Amino acid sequence: MISFDISQWRAWSPGLQTPADWHAWAQGAQQSQCDGPPPDVSFLPAMQRRRLSHLARMAFAVGWPLAEGQGALPLVFVSRHGETPRTFAMLSELAERQPLSPTQFSLSVHNAVIGLWSIMRGETSEMTALAAEQDGFEQGMIEAAALLAEGAPAVLLIVTEELPPEAYRPWIDDVPFSYALGLLLTPGQQWRLTPGQTSEQHGTELPHALSWLRASLTGQDTITHTVKRRVWTWQRQP
Repeated sequence: MISFDISQWRAWSPGLQTPADWHAWAQGAQQSQCDGPPPDVSFLPAMQRRRLSHLARMAFAVGWPLAEGQGALPLVFVSRHGETPRTFAMLSELAERQPLSPTQFSLSVHNAVIGLWSIMRGETSEMTALAAEQDGFEQGMIEAAALLAEGAPAVLLIVTEELPPEAYRPWIDDVPFSYALGLLLTPGQQWRLTPGQTSEQHGTELPHALSWLRASLTGQDTITHTVKRRVWTWQRQP
């Protein structure tokens, strides 16, 4: 079991940008959209914004405001699928025997987002990029809790996925829409997360990060996520 406080949170999806939007979504009164304006990263200079993919923009849009005013802030970045549109575009260029852009290739790797974050914020704290199965959200929490246990006063966790290209969708079925969730974690007892095992396999309708957000915003105190035979139990303490 691990325990921690969630001091602040932010989330972004097309059509869902403010806390009020997400509260309406949690209640079923508002839905995300497949398309819409890109995430607002106007806090960055134009030259820096041009380097960011849509996935990176989502991560920066939720993470940057949470990091403001913090000192050294370790980051755990979680994405199961990563830069699928950018990778698909490069594979298409290879199929057409076109030369690849070295810049596009370097920005397609899984840890490119945390590299850009480090450069643009001048942040030298420990940073980790994780790619796990459907329970990457919980795996990221384990990593963040370890950093808190080592003495970090706060840890930023960002979970993000981008709607994949149409060609990938028969194989990527756990991204209903593009989304990003950022959590500022601090030491405490507000939440407890306990891993376990089960002999039965059950899934969740939404990705775990979104399932947790909906349950949290609707006041649920116990949330259970199952992947294969792994069970994760969330409990909010009174």
